Amino acid sequence: MVAVVVVAGAGLVLYDVAAVRADRPAMRWRRALADELAVRTLDDPWVLAGAAVAVVLGVGLLVLAVTPGLRRVLPMRNGGASVRAGLHRDAVALVLRDRALDVPGVRDARVRARHAAVTVRAESHFRDLDDVRRDLEAALAEGVAELGLARPPHVSVQVTRPGRRG
Repeated sequence: MVAVVVVAGAGLVLYDVAAVRADRPAMRWRRALADELAVRTLDDPWVLAGAAVAVVLGVGLLVLAVTPGLRRVLPMRNGGASVRAGLHRDAVALVLRDRALDVPGVRDARVRARHAAVTVRAESHFRDLDDVRRDLEAALAEGVAELGLARPPHVSVQVTRPGRRG
């Protein structure tokens, strides 16, 4: 909405400048504004108030520009509905952790969900590590597919024995 208002205002000013260049009179509001600005000094309260409003709007736009937005929310597939949904990254990590703990041989699992990737570190205590990794990758791929994310993250799996980190 802000962009539409700014574009409309810029279009109006551009039209007025083009009209003046074509030897037509400027719009009445622009002539009145030019007359007022020619008479007022910089320490006039109205000029100071206008400057303060411009500064507040500028700082607000800068804050919006550097704010990350909804980075902790992963968008879900739309499915043609007008409603948009998303899952918090911590919820995705919790669901995938539960999936990982359901795999036979997994004793503990730590899941970190980011925007484009999910990292799973699991401990296996009695099965072969390659078998656990294979079963874990299959279970997590199925879990990610069931979440219905718009851009499914890449899943990285690391399986170790208890007591050995890394």
